[in-house]
Amino acid sequence: MKDRGEVAGADDERPLVQLLVDQIEFADVIILNKIDIASPGDIAAARAIVRSLNADAKIIETSNAHVSTRDILDTGLFDFDAAHQHPTWFKELHGFKDHAPETQEYGISSFVYRARGPFEPAKLHAFFNRAWPGVIRAKGFFWLASRPQWVGEMSQAGALVRTEAMGYWWAAVPKKNWPDDEALISRINKGWHTHWGDRRQELVFIGTEEMDTKALRAALDACLLPLPTSGAVDTASWAKLPDPFPEWRREAA
Repeated sequence: MKDRGEVAGADDERPLVQLLVDQIEFADVIILNKIDIASPGDIAAARAIVRSLNADAKIIETSNAHVSTRDILDTGLFDFDAAHQHPTWFKELHGFKDHAPETQEYGISSFVYRARGPFEPAKLHAFFNRAWPGVIRAKGFFWLASRPQWVGEMSQAGALVRTEAMGYWWAAVPKKNWPDDEALISRINKGWHTHWGDRRQELVFIGTEEMDTKALRAALDACLLPLPTSGAVDTASWAKLPDPFPEWRREAA
């Protein structure tokens, strides 16, 4: 974005592919143009990519940008709050009951990797920097053994994988600073773990038929820090683990 002079501010470090993905995921109408000169394979691939990112948007296929203004202006379709629930990764992560998988029609599949124990920083960093054949989109939250207070966010689009801090786990926040909202507290307590509190690994992967779900799960399992089956866990030593991730300075949300 910086190279094109299109940043939203001085701290905007987004790559172009991230902006495009964000726009597709947030949209309620998406236009696929130049259908007349695209091959059937390219059209099918475009449909699959769009649906892998946004399960709800209305897709209009056209040529020479011939689209009725009634289909794109003042449609009454846009709802700011609902738009945050458009992304397929969001539906998968939150287990929406009315979310229909797109596998049969578009050849898209998805899965959510979940675990409670911490990731070993160096191993996870290496995983994030390797190729994931068939994966179109991945997003979610994770925690590193070396940074038990931080909620890490991972976002992959195309060949780029970005990680950053999203704030603190509630387990790292003094109870006196917890919210007063009883519904929110109930949700926090519902997923509370005896040892880890609300810390957890939740990563969504969406991809084509080439995506090897079994291999990805196995690779992520291998990134988990080995823990003793009995006795106390020496969490103090985790701070000394090799950690190649950039330093996180973002304030807790």
